[in-house]
Amino acid sequence: MSSAAATTKTAVVAGAAGAVGRATCRELAKRGWRVFAGVRSAAAADELDRAGGRIVPIVFDVTDGASLAAAADKVEGELDGAGLDGLVNAVGIVVRGPLELVPLSSLRRQFEVNVFGQVAVVQAFLPALRRGQGRIVNVGAASGRVTIPFLGAISASKTALESVTDALRMELKHFGIAVSIVDPSHLYTEIFAKAEAAVARGGYAGTPAVQQLYAPALEATAAAIAKQKRNPVDTAIKPIVKALTAQRPKARYLPARDARLLEVARHLPDGVRDRMLMSSMGMKKGLFLSSTTPGTGEPSAVGRAARQP
Repeated sequence: MSSAAATTKTAVVAGAAGAVGRATCRELAKRGWRVFAGVRSAAAADELDRAGGRIVPIVFDVTDGASLAAAADKVEGELDGAGLDGLVNAVGIVVRGPLELVPLSSLRRQFEVNVFGQVAVVQAFLPALRRGQGRIVNVGAASGRVTIPFLGAISASKTALESVTDALRMELKHFGIAVSIVDPSHLYTEIFAKAEAAVARGGYAGTPAVQQLYAPALEATAAAIAKQKRNPVDTAIKPIVKALTAQRPKARYLPARDARLLEVARHLPDGVRDRMLMSSMGMKKGLFLSSTTPGTGEPSAVGRAARQP
């Protein structure tokens, strides 16, 4: 192995086909790093900008242990005994909708990708990270710090990732491995469009009548989300690079103003915070169809239909 190769920084970026992953790969390559870009398919690998050979596609699925093991073996071969300097977990999906209507299969998929998959990636590459006393950077979300209504599934998974990151930070400290989490807020990425497409394909759980109870609020929430300011992807990339390169990386990065505001909201009384979040999501009381007739407590027509199996 040449001295130049020995001094080149190396990183694995899981989720390199996504907006954050792609941009992270490009930025690290621009800085002279050799990046092993994790993608799910050969087609996605073909679409990657190889940056003059500094970006090396590695095909694996974070929910498939065999493909992860094969990817780790390939990276070990490329490292030729050297250590790994960084691992960026930029994989993630969003499951949207009220929890009553989220199919359990979708909820399980949310955790398989956003939590179990993240841990699996860390486990696969820890031997190389330990040799290199490298860094781990998990990409979280502001919704992992404050739960957002109708985004309960993604909030729950990102909250779990926060705990996973905290545990890893303490457990790996004495191996010389620093662990950080970057919590960007709403970014200009395709992830929410993919979430909407998933709902369109698979639909919601519950009967049509139960779905109708939420329909006006869901429509208002979609409109509110569409109006919200979205941050450029670089908002997340800069702190990811800092976490990989700073002499003393922070445990947590909150790069966007809206993410920092949500962090403040964590300390508000529950009722105040609930009202603030529901208002920001367009969830006015009158939008929720009642399942009872006002003043009687008796089931309304909608309520009677919703109770049907």
